[in-house]
Amino acid sequence: MAKDLNYVCTECGATHSKWSGRCDACGAWNTIQEEAPLTTGPGAKAIGAHRGRKVVLTDLASTPEAPPRTMSGVAELDRVLGGGLVAASALLVGGDPGIGKSTLLLQAAARFGRNGLKVIYVTGEESAAQVQMRAQRLGLTDSPVTLAAETNLRDILTTLDAERPDLVIIDSIQTMWSDKVEAAPGSVSQVRTAAHELTTFAKTRGIAVIMVGHVTKEGTLAGPRVVEHMVDCVLYFEGERGHQFRILRAHKNRFGPADEIGVFEMTGKGLAEVKNPSALFLSERDTATPGSVVFAGIEGTRPILCEIQALVSPAQPGQTRRSVVGWDGGRLAMILAVLESRCGVSFAGLDVYLNVAGGLRISEPAADLAVAAALISAREDASLPVDCAIFGEISLSGAVRPVAQTENRLKEAAKLGFTQAILPQRPKRRAGAETAAGLDLREMRDLPGFVDTVFGLAPGERE
Repeated sequence: MAKDLNYVCTECGATHSKWSGRCDACGAWNTIQEEAPLTTGPGAKAIGAHRGRKVVLTDLASTPEAPPRTMSGVAELDRVLGGGLVAASALLVGGDPGIGKSTLLLQAAARFGRNGLKVIYVTGEESAAQVQMRAQRLGLTDSPVTLAAETNLRDILTTLDAERPDLVIIDSIQTMWSDKVEAAPGSVSQVRTAAHELTTFAKTRGIAVIMVGHVTKEGTLAGPRVVEHMVDCVLYFEGERGHQFRILRAHKNRFGPADEIGVFEMTGKGLAEVKNPSALFLSERDTATPGSVVFAGIEGTRPILCEIQALVSPAQPGQTRRSVVGWDGGRLAMILAVLESRCGVSFAGLDVYLNVAGGLRISEPAADLAVAAALISAREDASLPVDCAIFGEISLSGAVRPVAQTENRLKEAAKLGFTQAILPQRPKRRAGAETAAGLDLREMRDLPGFVDTVFGLAPGERE
């Protein structure tokens, strides 16, 4: 009898009864592959008469104890983890090839080992000699970390069960394979099985497991999204090859705040943590330049000031370009439409280039006003003061809406020597708020008023 086969989407993990060109669950094209099922199941049989154990029930008023944590000594990593590594937790770390995932985890393994944890580093992509050479380059050879080069999941779990470490690093989950799954390593079935077995092993044995995941061309973790649901924490390692800065962002964290970031700098001795990222992101900004604006943003729980750069140039007829690096391209199109329809500032026939300096990626809507200021500054060839920070959300009606954590943004700007700020009009002004930060605040109610006040463009002068 022929073996039953099913069809699995490599993008979202949804199963289908037959092959089709488009996945009905996520809408992706050419992502459905034929694979053998993980198990045939009980068929038409019921669960049986055998009784299971009674599950312990608790009420919502119970106060659980905080999980024990172990600090690594790397402040930026501990910040992203929510205050340290939690025992019996499963973590997934993703990032582009060559971004520094293995370097960071090897440095973290050495720090955890020096703090008393028993650490095992399992590599499936490199040989043990390659990892040892990296450890020599980073000066970590004296760290109490044991190394293994293996991809067989059964052998790895057997070794871990015998050694009983406190922390295991799997580099990477796409290279692990189980002999119970008839599929190639890296396939949906193998990745899902390996992640499930390692996560279950971490919970039952009280061992923390960190898994490295590959990233697809779209920037998402390879394999089914169900892997992200299995683990307790998902970290993304971001950065541009041409920049020395690396951003470790918490996409999901059951033990701490999500969207928290840690900033690192790639050096010849590995990744060095950055204590004051705002100062480094603005280190090359010393003169006023048209199209350059400082945005006071919030990443996780920390305020960060970064430079937003815009360039506007005449376009070839019928070949207008909109290029964005570090921000959402759809949001840029919305800002351009609001500027044209509400303020009379047209960018028709002009190429628009927008860049967030330093390789940082911004996702919060509070950057709308800074982007609009950079676009108008580049279009009118008018520079804004060097010591001015801008933030605020723009609605489709042209109103400038308030954003969260205004005081923290202003305090960070004042700490870095800024003397003035442009921000949305606050509905309730706290007594002494302006003098607390020591800044000259200019509050804006709508975008047309901002264009007129800051750039002096009357409605008849904006064409």
